[in-house]
Amino acid sequence: MNDQLRYALAAATRGWHVFPLVPGGKVPLKGWAWKERNTTDPELIRRLWGCRPFNIGIATGPSRLVVIDLDKPKPGETPPPAWALPGVTDGADVLAVLCEQAGQPLPFDTFTVTTRRGGIHLYFTAPPGDPPLGNTSGDHGNGLGWKIDTRAAGGYVVGPGSVVDLPDGAGPYEVTRRDEVAPLPGWLAERLRPAPLPPQRPVVVPLRTGRRGAYLDAAIRASLDAIAAAPDGSLNTTLYGAAVALGQLVAGGALDATDTEGLLLEAAVQTGHPPTQARRTIQSGFRAGANRPRSVPA
Repeated sequence: MNDQLRYALAAATRGWHVFPLVPGGKVPLKGWAWKERNTTDPELIRRLWGCRPFNIGIATGPSRLVVIDLDKPKPGETPPPAWALPGVTDGADVLAVLCEQAGQPLPFDTFTVTTRRGGIHLYFTAPPGDPPLGNTSGDHGNGLGWKIDTRAAGGYVVGPGSVVDLPDGAGPYEVTRRDEVAPLPGWLAERLRPAPLPPQRPVVVPLRTGRRGAYLDAAIRASLDAIAAAPDGSLNTTLYGAAVALGQLVAGGALDATDTEGLLLEAAVQTGHPPTQARRTIQSGFRAGANRPRSVPA
């Protein structure tokens, strides 16, 4: 039994859903749909890791985990102005500042893993609530701060027992505290909880007349419905595809660019897409669609 198999089985025993990462790396096997193909089945795990020492991915969402990743800066990297404080050199220091500001203790009494470059993964059980906590990166959105990422619904972490060998450094992911996984402290859950979506209202599509108008209305409605129904993690890809399709009609003169962008943007934001990123995605799709303009006969 190789070490990776032993650790993958240990993770599954805790109820954590695992999947294979490339040996020596941090990414899923090519073509491996890890969001659907993660498991706690020991027989399947033995078959997978028994044939090759894959690194271990832990899907945090189905495992009901929130993992706080306290990272180390890369060589020469310094804190941004907002975090240029005495003693702040990495993500662990930023978390200490947040705890001091909130009057809370450091949440280190939980299952803990050190990463290949000396970072820290703090494991917590996910709090109840709908929608569930998602992933954050640094200061962006409702993130905690510089050099702190979080992984929850829709994310994964490199699990203990993995050995990563990349150009910027090599090393193992090792368990340093085998405590039971603690609940995520309430004050951190509130910091990480996404802002509520704006009040939902239907996206109004102006109706056109005639066969040409009916075709365009159907094309717009199909794109908006696809955005509204986009599964977790695929919203941006779905939005891009819709923008390409409608962008072809915009380029062919069948649709107005401003009106069409407004409809796509409103649909994306109501589904939870950050407006600035959504606008960039739509404009990128329009540019791609302009390469193959489509017109609609009257």
